[in-house]
Amino acid sequence: MIRVSVLVPTFRRPESFLRAARSVLAQQGVEGVELIAVDNSPEGSALAAFRILEGDASIPFRWAHEPRAGVAHARNAALALAQGDLAAWLDDDEEASPHWLASLIAVRRETGAQSVFGPVRARCACEDNADFYENLYSRSGPTESGYSERAYGIGNSLQPRLMFEEAQPFDPRANQTGGEDDALFASWADVGARFAWAADAWVIEHLGPERTHLKHGLKRAFAYGQGPCETAWATRDFAGLAKHMAIGAGQAIVFGAASAIALAGSTPRALALLDRAARGAGKVFWFWEQRFYGEALVRQPA
Repeated sequence: MIRVSVLVPTFRRPESFLRAARSVLAQQGVEGVELIAVDNSPEGSALAAFRILEGDASIPFRWAHEPRAGVAHARNAALALAQGDLAAWLDDDEEASPHWLASLIAVRRETGAQSVFGPVRARCACEDNADFYENLYSRSGPTESGYSERAYGIGNSLQPRLMFEEAQPFDPRANQTGGEDDALFASWADVGARFAWAADAWVIEHLGPERTHLKHGLKRAFAYGQGPCETAWATRDFAGLAKHMAIGAGQAIVFGAASAIALAGSTPRALALLDRAARGAGKVFWFWEQRFYGEALVRQPA
């Protein structure tokens, strides 16, 4: 019987996908696991990697090619293949720790939460400003497992598969911008879903060179800042939207000015302040669409 489906959408990262997939094969303390992969590149860049894995996999492994680029398309296609009672999500640049899945399942069993999230420890091979990029892309939380007042991104998370009851639970309108998971979790929260944090369910996120330059980093920080406002708008929480925008304006001004001063003495300190300023600006200009996925990626060289 398939108890857990681990879903790994991938886009033009065949070697990174294999690392992620093999970390799933190496999971300890859990049985009844299947691996689901979806190649979301139009040219099928991971198909050769899928065939390699078919010969190595010690658990059921099924895959599909979803040529319509877009993160929502990829996630929906993965769910269509899944058969487990639970769905766990791992990004193609993540590497799960050996007890990752067992830790997520244990916290779900203890709390009864509809969605459980774990820490992400970013790792950067770059020589310059590694701390900045690792802090930007890492996800930290409480040191102890338990209920969480908020949801996090879907990479490194676990839910009952039946929670994804609609034919397309992830909104294709988010194919290029991301945030398809934020919108879904907000809709769950509106009907009483509970969230939890699994402190021991950590994964490593390996940062490629395309993500470790300042322009991309600040664009990401800007998009992170947009998240609360986009959620408030989607749920028609106009008072919350106004509050987030006001806070963001203050952050952009204060941290922007401080970063300019800090540049004279400490580049790492200045980058940390620029990060805060960019997140603040994202709250103010939450309607300025940032495109990281879908056609925005297809246009980049394969």
